[in-house]
Amino acid sequence: MAYPIELLLVITNFPDRVSALALAQKLVDERLAACVNVLADCTSVYRWQEKIENASEVPVFIKILAQHYPRVEQVIKAMHPYELPEIIAVPISDGLPAYMQWIAKENAGLSG
Repeated sequence: MAYPIELLLVITNFPDRVSALALAQKLVDERLAACVNVLADCTSVYRWQEKIENASEVPVFIKILAQHYPRVEQVIKAMHPYELPEIIAVPISDGLPAYMQWIAKENAGLSG
């Protein structure tokens, strides 16, 4: 059963844990995100400017109301050191109803 409010899972990576946690704190403080998961370091392999790169990165999962996406993207870009940060938004079409309601409730009002 699809949830009636549009929710998104935004995925990004930061080069270090300190900057990933700073983003998480800001998004939750400003009620732009209900929850941000800062995961364990991973290795990313990608092509950038015609070279294959290997980088240690910290994955970040952000649960938000879809209406907050433009501001969340803006905050990520402002806090991110990369020229072209990964920012992917995936629709959340289903989930535990009580958890989905909690995301919506926590994102309902913006603080600053």
